[in-house]
Amino acid sequence: MSLQPHRLSVAPMMDWTDRHCRSLHRALSRRALLYTEMVTTGAVLHGDRERLLGYDPGEHPVALQLGGSEPVELAAAARIGEDLGYDEINLNVGCPSDRVQSGRFGACLMREPELVAECMAAISAAVRVPATVKCRIGVDDQDPEESLFRLVDLCAQAGVETFIVHARKAWLKGLSPKENRDVPPLDYPLVWRLKRERPRLSISINGGIGSLDEALEHLQHVDGVMLGRAAYHTPAILGEADRRIFGAAGPDVGPFEAVERYRPYMADQLGRGVHLAAMTRHMLGLFHGRPGARAWRRILTVEGVKPGAGLEVLDRALEAVRPVAAPELEQMADAGA
Repeated sequence: MSLQPHRLSVAPMMDWTDRHCRSLHRALSRRALLYTEMVTTGAVLHGDRERLLGYDPGEHPVALQLGGSEPVELAAAARIGEDLGYDEINLNVGCPSDRVQSGRFGACLMREPELVAECMAAISAAVRVPATVKCRIGVDDQDPEESLFRLVDLCAQAGVETFIVHARKAWLKGLSPKENRDVPPLDYPLVWRLKRERPRLSISINGGIGSLDEALEHLQHVDGVMLGRAAYHTPAILGEADRRIFGAAGPDVGPFEAVERYRPYMADQLGRGVHLAAMTRHMLGLFHGRPGARAWRRILTVEGVKPGAGLEVLDRALEAVRPVAAPELEQMADAGA
């Protein structure tokens, strides 16, 4: 396991980064840090823990992201997460959805940095694994230079050493959660400055980063990069991450190898009654930009949702993108194809 898991991580994304998605991403990169979807403290304490918090041991390193604002409840939820084996407990101070605001957690906590610090002190006291914060640079009419630094400084005083910063404000009124991922302007230099002026802290940057080339540029300024939609929609980029980001020896993991690595997990889950589409929906972008990618998506989307669909659907989809063998190319050339 890398000693610098935050050097590259995949963002917690609601309805996306479930256990099936994380197992696919782990098939591509052995070193990137993976995150759960955000789970509220109420769900952790009172819900179906296997459904909400269950994960495959092969996912490590994997972090649990919590949503909440009650220190006692967060501490209890964090202890449960640690007992289940999660490698990190992260507090969401960045999600802008209406549901999150009504529950007094997520991005609206940027307005209550003292409360966030109190929550982090409670989590840190409850667990031995790292307790981290994922935040925005500010919300609404806040001055990001004041809001971001104040939140970080107060949490650092509470013992937090690692921060993941989405380099956009969140507008809690007037923009949808989707718009909040694109409309507010990015301010990467502010996050770089945070690292420069708080050198003892581990600072990771998030927001709008679309490639490993961009990630490497950011790593000239900060300790880590968190990829979101780029890792989800074009997961094959993670196959280059261990070499390019972590300096690991060995070849990259291509899409075909990733499918073969993921296949035993899929077979196991099918045997447990999981529907094929619950897993293949995360694979649709795996062959993005390659010949046959559209047919790959179509077969998985249309055939994968049918009752009883199994790995034979995956095999049919693979045939649509499998490279043409050299003898076939020669035959095509002889035929004037």
